[in-house]
Amino acid sequence: MSTIYHIAARADWEQALRDGAYTTSTRGVSLAEQGYIHASGAAQVADVANAFYRDADEDLVLLEIDAGRVRPEIRYADVPGAAAPFPHIHGPLNPDAVVAVRPFAPGPDGRFAPPAD
Repeated sequence: MSTIYHIAARADWEQALRDGAYTTSTRGVSLAEQGYIHASGAAQVADVANAFYRDADEDLVLLEIDAGRVRPEIRYADVPGAAAPFPHIHGPLNPDAVVAVRPFAPGPDGRFAPPAD
């Protein structure tokens, strides 16, 4: 199984379960606005969270996604300064591709940690 991750507001994920599709690209941006859903490899999650979610006041979850079960195309894009390309999901994420949903909050020092294996 090839695993990718997506940081989501719990409310957005719960809405996706009701709707049958997840359509949030990233914090405050829809799939329709961005054209794809941002995702990360395991080694990229903490850096993304610490750069963009440290001031989040919503309840966050980390979606663990089996890339082989994702129906839309996944394209990997280079990001300047990143050691590896980031996965982008080019369409609504089917909830049955998500194999785990974990609460995701910063530690006592205010920083996010990488996902545990």
